[in-house]
Amino acid sequence: MSTGTYTPKPGAAPVGRMIAAQTALETRMLLRNGEQLLLTVIIPSLLLVLFSTVDIVDTGTGEAVDFLAPGVLALAVLSTAFTGQAIATGFERRYGVLKRLGASPLPRWALMTAKTLSVLVTEVLQVLLLTAIALALGWSPHGDPLSVLLLLVLGTAAFSGLGLLMAGTLKAEATLAAANLVFLLLLVGGGVIVPLEKFGAAGDALALLPISALSDGLRDVLRDGASMPWGDAAILAVWAVLGLGAAARFFRWE
Repeated sequence: MSTGTYTPKPGAAPVGRMIAAQTALETRMLLRNGEQLLLTVIIPSLLLVLFSTVDIVDTGTGEAVDFLAPGVLALAVLSTAFTGQAIATGFERRYGVLKRLGASPLPRWALMTAKTLSVLVTEVLQVLLLTAIALALGWSPHGDPLSVLLLLVLGTAAFSGLGLLMAGTLKAEATLAAANLVFLLLLVGGGVIVPLEKFGAAGDALALLPISALSDGLRDVLRDGASMPWGDAAILAVWAVLGLGAAARFFRWE
């Protein structure tokens, strides 16, 4: 036996391994949270089933599910990347979790990377579930999957930036109230369930919201079989740059 066989070798794990471990932890915490599951899974699923099977809202010509499925996918991204992430991060900041993690070997940028990856993992599960429900309801999606993927990534970046900005600047209780209020307002006025044409002149302004751009972009591709809707993608990209830039500038860790 050579000398030093059992000598400890302290030091931080490789960054990639730390990010993977933190991502797994963040994902488990997200999926175990009852309120988060309500926002990310139950509400979008119920809305999709209810409005696809009951004639409550005039969604125009064609099957209601063809209009609703893309909007509900956009709502799922909103619920996870914005509402859920804002609330969870806000309370982690309040209880000092972020401060302690920021002092650990895990770099702060790696922590934010892990949170983003956790959001993406959750969104994949959401998309699979909602797609299965929509297909069971008679949905017939069209279009290029790569265009859909790009829109979902841009939407995730936009909503993540806004969620982190809110969580890093407001008190936890204010973040909780504001994030849920924004979720409800965008659900009603973001083209998810009700077509923007129903809002008259205000529809043009509402179309500039990230939820509207994501809903309309996904609808153009999945319902109408259109090519990449670059106008909607540009709106999402602008929101992503503004949100992530502001979050990086103004986020407070304690």
